[in-house]
Amino acid sequence: MTLRVLVADDQELVRTGYVTILSAQSDMEVVGEAGNGRDAVDLALRLKPDVVVMDVRMPVLDGITATRELAGPGVENPAKVLVVTTFQLDEYVYEALRAGASGFLLKDSPPSELLNGIRVIASGEALLAPAITRKLVGRFGERVRPTTSAGSAVDALTPREVEVLKLIAEGMSNVEIAEAMVVSRETVKTHVSRILTKLDLRDRVQAVVFAHRNGLVSATL
Repeated sequence: MTLRVLVADDQELVRTGYVTILSAQSDMEVVGEAGNGRDAVDLALRLKPDVVVMDVRMPVLDGITATRELAGPGVENPAKVLVVTTFQLDEYVYEALRAGASGFLLKDSPPSELLNGIRVIASGEALLAPAITRKLVGRFGERVRPTTSAGSAVDALTPREVEVLKLIAEGMSNVEIAEAMVVSRETVKTHVSRILTKLDLRDRVQAVVFAHRNGLVSATL
């Protein structure tokens, strides 16, 4: 399967670098480039890429606002957005996730991390290191609005699904969850899919926020 990627960055040199790196991969295809947030939104809506690589600071429309238009609350068929920035500020990460981004990466990350990030997000998983995930949710979780009401939603989960959700919120991958619970990876994938469906959540990032906001795990780190 070839992953279709849209690259949005106002610096032509950076865009060219991304395109060169991505085009060299046998499983990736760059379907479009945008130099500002408005063009990024328009192209994403028209081309429907698997992943949008989005810079934060861009003219016309900034990357956070563009991400919100593509993947924010109420968006039908939200895009999967990987936000990339030179600024390692908690608030940027928080705003990106709140806008609907599936992951966050620094521009000085090596190409291997960019490629891995695109593949991870395309597969439906979140791209945040466990420590960063827990730190951010612990600090900003109370400001994030869940997409559904907690009471009846959590009650709809089986005890096993609640256990999986707690492990997701601790930053564990499917492989790690499978090892901890002594089950197969496919079983974990099934649990994760059911959790997201029952809670009306887009991806694992939202699942982490939901779990912290609703007291399933401690936000004290």
